[in-house]
Amino acid sequence: MTRERATDGPPDHLRHGVGFLADLELAGEVSLGDADRDEHATDYATDDADAVRPDAVVYPESTADVSAVVAAADERGVPVTAYAAGTGLEDGAAPLHAGISLDVTRMDAVHEIRPDDLQVDVGPGAIGADVDEAVAAHGLFFPPLPSSGDISTVGGMIATDASGMRTVKYGEVADWVLELEVVLADGSVTTVGSTAAKSSSGYNLKELIVGSEGTLGIVTRATLELAGRPEQIRGGRATFPTLDDATAAISDAVTAGVDVAKIELFDAETAMLANDYSDANLPERPMVFVEFHANHGIDEEIDFCRAVFEAHGVEEFEMAGGERMEALWQARKDITYAAEAYDPDREMGQPGDVTVPIGSYPEMIRAVKDVADEYDLFVPCFGHAGDGNLHYFVLQNPDDPDEVARAEAAYGELVERALELGGTATGEHGIGAGKRKYLEREHDAAAVGAMRAVKGALDPNGTLNPGKVVPDE
Repeated sequence: MTRERATDGPPDHLRHGVGFLADLELAGEVSLGDADRDEHATDYATDDADAVRPDAVVYPESTADVSAVVAAADERGVPVTAYAAGTGLEDGAAPLHAGISLDVTRMDAVHEIRPDDLQVDVGPGAIGADVDEAVAAHGLFFPPLPSSGDISTVGGMIATDASGMRTVKYGEVADWVLELEVVLADGSVTTVGSTAAKSSSGYNLKELIVGSEGTLGIVTRATLELAGRPEQIRGGRATFPTLDDATAAISDAVTAGVDVAKIELFDAETAMLANDYSDANLPERPMVFVEFHANHGIDEEIDFCRAVFEAHGVEEFEMAGGERMEALWQARKDITYAAEAYDPDREMGQPGDVTVPIGSYPEMIRAVKDVADEYDLFVPCFGHAGDGNLHYFVLQNPDDPDEVARAEAAYGELVERALELGGTATGEHGIGAGKRKYLEREHDAAAVGAMRAVKGALDPNGTLNPGKVVPDE
């Protein structure tokens, strides 16, 4: 069914002919209206000046819908970009070459929960937190749920191989994906992976699809592994006199084997942002947030962590459970909103997402502060410190060309520094369009050539999400 909004007027300036969509027998809807096309012209972090309207927005309701649209588009040379919550930070769902924005948010069902197998089948449009809530009735949870899980979808998490605060204990989303139903670029439907606990059968196509950001196939159903909810959960935060003390404490805690489920860093500038945003009343000094999960012996693990932190001059160490724990952690959960609200004359710019080996984490943090001083910029940093992941915002005045140029230079220098330390340009946000220029620097020309070969084999017409991940030759 095709719908246009009367107030929008007829669609115009289309890059691709999409009239064929009206001839497809779809359960879902097709929209040519300006309002829907505008809504799908960007991802969360896309600059408005870079917005590209798709020629049509399709809302499939089944795998058959997705297959029909992709097959017809591939035959006609029309690009298809998968879209879900639109919360990505690297333009991954922005339709850079127009064409069709395939919005899978109506495919949001929790199809089946199998508690005895510790598995759940879900649609790609299911919000992560909704899945977690659905399985909670069985005493289960989805351990790698990212911190953005209440606003992001399972399909998006799989597309970027997302991760979050609990990665240090539970790993990333890829580690909990068992089986995927996927529509390939020619519209054919296949299943990759297995619901068995392990398999060594053939090429690992599941791992190829996970993290491919919709450039190799579109996930229409996922089987995820679950775990039992821990009986004991405690958490809180610790304050340190210097940033070096805090980062050294984190590195030592992880390498010493402290069984921590979350371990997050705040620098003093980030604490200031939190106080300004919500009157959090935090000491404006470096802080480490921690959370522990266990079925027994949690107090011993907390004492172990405390001892490691004390060796690095910890000033305060407060642990709690229940609502008090949530209150202690709230500032960490609010930090993106705090950064957005801090200075109305400044924007966050491209968000940093580098990850380095844990032993190099203190050095990476020092690099952020050195670069901020070198370019005379305000660069608060924080992150999922336990797995070496660091986020930072290079706050900049978009109306000051010199400051924008300095911010871009600083951002690039920090990515390069992470790569020099044996790290990666992106720990969890993906490459999208924003980080393609770093791919060969990180992997080398031969590896990127192999990626192009895979893309060419699975999507010879370049139909799926063109302009993303692999850089042009």
